Amino acid sequence: MQNIILLVVCFLLGMGLRRTGRFPEATPAALNGFIIHVSLPALALLYVHRLHPDATVLYVAAMAWVLFGLGCLFFRIVGRIAGLSRSTTGALMLTGGLGNTSFVGLPMIEAYYGKAYLGTGLLVDQLGSFLVLSTLGIFVATLSSSGAVSGRQMARRIALFPPFQALVLAAILMPLPFPGWLEAVLQKLGDTLTPLALASVGFQLRFASFRRHLGPLSLGLFYKLLLGPALLTILYVYLLGAHGETVRVVLFEAAMAPMITAGIIAVDHDLDPPLVTLMLGVGIPLSFLTLPCWWWLLRTV
Repeated sequence: MQNIILLVVCFLLGMGLRRTGRFPEATPAALNGFIIHVSLPALALLYVHRLHPDATVLYVAAMAWVLFGLGCLFFRIVGRIAGLSRSTTGALMLTGGLGNTSFVGLPMIEAYYGKAYLGTGLLVDQLGSFLVLSTLGIFVATLSSSGAVSGRQMARRIALFPPFQALVLAAILMPLPFPGWLEAVLQKLGDTLTPLALASVGFQLRFASFRRHLGPLSLGLFYKLLLGPALLTILYVYLLGAHGETVRVVLFEAAMAPMITAGIIAVDHDLDPPLVTLMLGVGIPLSFLTLPCWWWLLRTV
């Protein structure tokens, strides 16, 4: 409940700050820059360093990779049929293909499945969603904004992406324990992600553009909240024969709302910002209605 209240408050604060005119139009760019260079690297260092993955968790982390891959294929095909621009298609790939498996996902797991499965949620988020965003997500964002780029340029973009650098550093430092003061500092810096990201989204949200973006918005939310989780359920349960509460939690994470950080990256690459903010601004509240339905449906698998 506290996370939901924080979500609503930060959205409203962002919208209110824009209406007051006390903050410049470039405010979201400054907030997003802090998120990418400070908040995200801090979270990567803190949580990836704590992970101790083994072969048994591969299928847990694989969910986000499969969901993103299928999403890219889906939006590429449908985008061509619908005549969507490269920028719009890229925005849909990022926001429709990646779920909010941390800020929204973890509280929802605790509410529906209990604290015992928060570890599963962290694996989905850090080895799945976050790692996808730091690699394939940057690849898609760069390709969608710049067109054709060389493999060397792409590798350089990914290697210089601050959260990816932090992720690699965290993996290298896994054998070494972090002192308490360092973990506390990283936690405080990482805690800035949610309020800054939501305020940034709220600042950019323009409901006046809702009708103009209704088609792509419906397409993106249809895949993220309905089709994508359904495809993952068919794959995991009916094709791979996976069952149990852990599998249900993984599939429940697949049904989460669009990923806020993916939206920040999309806006940072100028990928149809009005559509991105609508995907987040509409998708997150809407997911509070669709997630109980998925929880009920997954009880039968």
